[in-house]
Amino acid sequence: MITNRILGVLAVLAAAVVFIGAAPANPTQESAEKNFTEGVAALQAGDGLKAEAEFTKALEFDPEWAAAYVNRGEAYVLQGQLDKALKDLDKALALDPKSVEALYNRGRVYTMLGQPAKAVADYTAALKLKPGDWQLYYNRGNAYLDQEKYQEALQDYERALKLKPNNPEIIHNRGLARLHLGQAQLALEDFSQALTLDPKFVRAQYNRGRALEKLGRLPEARGAYRTFLQEANPATDKPLLERALERLKELKEKQG
Repeated sequence: MITNRILGVLAVLAAAVVFIGAAPANPTQESAEKNFTEGVAALQAGDGLKAEAEFTKALEFDPEWAAAYVNRGEAYVLQGQLDKALKDLDKALALDPKSVEALYNRGRVYTMLGQPAKAVADYTAALKLKPGDWQLYYNRGNAYLDQEKYQEALQDYERALKLKPNNPEIIHNRGLARLHLGQAQLALEDFSQALTLDPKFVRAQYNRGRALEKLGRLPEARGAYRTFLQEANPATDKPLLERALERLKELKEKQG
């Protein structure tokens, strides 16, 4: 079963899309498979509305097609209809309790709904079925981070990095866990490594500033914040831009 997942920043990653599932066994099988295939293509194109329509047609032919529920759930996520997505993923798991994709995607939805404990439970269940999946460890680490369970998050990031070394996203989030655990020097090393691997990873620059502050290296912290302000995207990084400005103001006041 092919999946397509893309790393995000904190807790929400792209969906695990089921590219092929158990096809319905009836005279309309060919049409249903065509709807399913077109639905997958619509998901890949980011067209949630079309994907929803195609998977709905497929489910009309076979209302117990678990993979179609998984993918229609992702179509609802693309449209911001998280309650409908959750309902479809629940249905998929009722039909196929061992669907790693359904557990993975439901964990994502729970994260979006601000329910990290439920996300952790789904990722843990998925890891029992697929223990070598670094993305599951990474996502569970993010959910632990949301719960402020920093030691558990750190352990999951370490597991993910053993399976996927030198991934800047994982290294960056390990730095976040370390920063919260009072390990500022190690956090600084993680943020710096993330930037070495991906110089455009500007959030790591902001967090370098935080770690440098913790270490009392205030001139360097100011430099990191200024670099972040120069390189950040105002459309996507607005909250951090505001925080960086606040930190620079406070540091200036400390300097007197």
